[in-house]
Amino acid sequence: MRFHPDQLQVLLVFGKEDSQCRAFRQACEQAGFKCTLTREMQAVLGCFLSAHHDIVILDHRNPRQLDARALCRAIRSSKVSENTVIVGVVRKRDGDLPVMPLISTGFTRRYVENPSLLACYTELLQLQFGEVRSQLKLRACNSIFTALEKSQDAIEITGEDHLVQYVNPAFGTTMGCDSQELIGKELAKLPAAEKKSELFDTINSCIKTGKGWQGVCCAKNGDNRQQDVRVIPVSGQGGKIRHYVSIIRLSDGNNSQLGKLRDRRKSSGGARSLGSRASEVVGQRRHSSLARIQSVTMEAPITKVINIISAAQENSSEPVTEALDRALEILRTTELYSPQFGAKDEDPHANDLIGGLISDGLRRLSGNEYVLTAKDLPRLSSSVTVPTPLHDVPLQIAEALENEESWDFDIFELEAATQKRALSYLAMKIFGRFGICEFLKCPETTLRLWLQVIESTYHASNPYHNSSHAADVLHATSYFLSQERVKRALDSVDEAAALIAATIHDLDHPGRTNPFLCNSGSTLAILYNDFAVLESHHASLAFQLTLRDDKSNIFKNMERSVYRTLRQAIIDMVLATEMTKHFEHLNKFVNSVVKPLADLEEREETEAVRADINAMLRTPENRSMIKRMMIKCADVSNPCRPLEQCIQWAARISEEYFSQTEEEKRRNLPVVMPAFDRNTCSIPKSQMSFINYFIIDMYDAWDNFVDLPVLLHHLDNNFRYWKDLDEMSVRGLRPPPN
Repeated sequence: MRFHPDQLQVLLVFGKEDSQCRAFRQACEQAGFKCTLTREMQAVLGCFLSAHHDIVILDHRNPRQLDARALCRAIRSSKVSENTVIVGVVRKRDGDLPVMPLISTGFTRRYVENPSLLACYTELLQLQFGEVRSQLKLRACNSIFTALEKSQDAIEITGEDHLVQYVNPAFGTTMGCDSQELIGKELAKLPAAEKKSELFDTINSCIKTGKGWQGVCCAKNGDNRQQDVRVIPVSGQGGKIRHYVSIIRLSDGNNSQLGKLRDRRKSSGGARSLGSRASEVVGQRRHSSLARIQSVTMEAPITKVINIISAAQENSSEPVTEALDRALEILRTTELYSPQFGAKDEDPHANDLIGGLISDGLRRLSGNEYVLTAKDLPRLSSSVTVPTPLHDVPLQIAEALENEESWDFDIFELEAATQKRALSYLAMKIFGRFGICEFLKCPETTLRLWLQVIESTYHASNPYHNSSHAADVLHATSYFLSQERVKRALDSVDEAAALIAATIHDLDHPGRTNPFLCNSGSTLAILYNDFAVLESHHASLAFQLTLRDDKSNIFKNMERSVYRTLRQAIIDMVLATEMTKHFEHLNKFVNSVVKPLADLEEREETEAVRADINAMLRTPENRSMIKRMMIKCADVSNPCRPLEQCIQWAARISEEYFSQTEEEKRRNLPVVMPAFDRNTCSIPKSQMSFINYFIIDMYDAWDNFVDLPVLLHHLDNNFRYWKDLDEMSVRGLRPPPN
């Protein structure tokens, strides 16, 4: 099986090079596709067989000049065309004719002639993310099943009705029965179950209870061999369990692979402490951090599949190995990385943070019928004035902005100098430094008015989620965008999307968490079906406010295609700040960006290696993951700031959580984070738990990608500070006076 390289290949077959042909060629260049043009009918098949193009566009407007149907049949007659997308270009007057004759010939779809570059570019993108991607997934499925068939582990897949849907040959061998007789039947009712009754009972009991299970089962067939068993529930649409995957590996007791895996995870994570890391030099810190990232294993169903495929590669031929490599690459970009995460029972602060930040509203349903008042779009007051241009700002504000390119920039000093309007002034300077007005093609006055509208929509009464927090996230994002590795990966659209997303990422935040909104029956929770309620609202409201008035519409002069790309990138980044997918985003970033990049950098530095690194960084999937991780790190950068800033942010977020807990008790709502009781909460413990569960691994990964020792130095110092307070039994922000 052959998979295409990262660059899609397009074959254009036109009788003459007219405006339609030139438009497709230019569209291919703009999309970054490799394009081949041929006008000789006799050369088409040979050209296709030599390159195996992903997309073939045949000119069907003049059958006398070029017989597109005959060419299509000739291409389809070759086996390698099974996953090729073939498009027929027809005349405008033929656009209303039935499409079935083309489909029966072998065409995938029809394109009514339109020599517009934008139309051709849009067609290519629709093909890339539609038919071509679907074909790639089919190839990946074939590779996956090849890997499963060759695996030495016994693998069985059961449907939600507990009937067997698939077993690989190793399963039949291990169980001592014909694999085919298992399909469509329930394991416990098979004659073979008598031989392996304990094993089958274990699998069936796990399946029927709807839970996963991992352990060792001793066989009773006289071979004295243990079986490492794992039953994994796989959820489908709506979170309902649709399948169960059972993986059985024969072992000799203590030599089990699962035991080795547990030991390896324990040794990689047990001896780690922030205090010891603080004393290491930067080079050692980075090396140990990379070693930790390389050993990260997050137990998700897809991780098991990847391990199975990797094992199958060892004894496979080179073509199969290459195909499985591509299958692994595709799997690392899918939505299958959500781990089943459990908190430590002995850490109530961690339990509350996980329950309040990662669990979605559907897991915390409430019978209370409380409804928050729906909030209309904020009205732009006629008295709102455009902020003063930066060259005319008061001296105190100018001085507060001087150090904005440094990580240690003090946002609280700017907040005081601007009377809580830090976002507008800081954004004007940062947007100017990155040339955002030039990119958006909007006047500076439009940008200033837009920033005023955005900042006025943040709630100044919120202790934490206000415009100063947005300004802090914007500053962190701009700092990350200035790093060399990030600049190599992202382009001007990505930069603009990142800065705008940071500016609006908490717009109109009510100072309450998503579970609170779901439990209280909020109008927003009902509108967004309890999923990513706040993040969906932030993104939606930002575009509503922007588009409703031309005077503050920063997107007004953009080309439609660029605007659509920018809009999707902004929405994707804002939604990435929603914490229920925190570990999914982190896992994908580690497996698809950090680890492959580390492998490439370990090779001898050559022009080819540098080209591979650049190509890996520039893939659309990896750029999206980099942007998501960047805004996530910026959004929770408080523990990595200088100590005084870290303390102030801790005070603000604690006050917001205290206020929510008090309102939940007052309104008889479920208390989402009971540890955050103003009278009993230990702020040092809550900060340590947040750092341990959310910050350390994420910033280790981000540091390995960008190399930011100053951030990790602050992180180590801040953790030691909170740990010292906790050891003194201090529950507040400061140590007691001497």
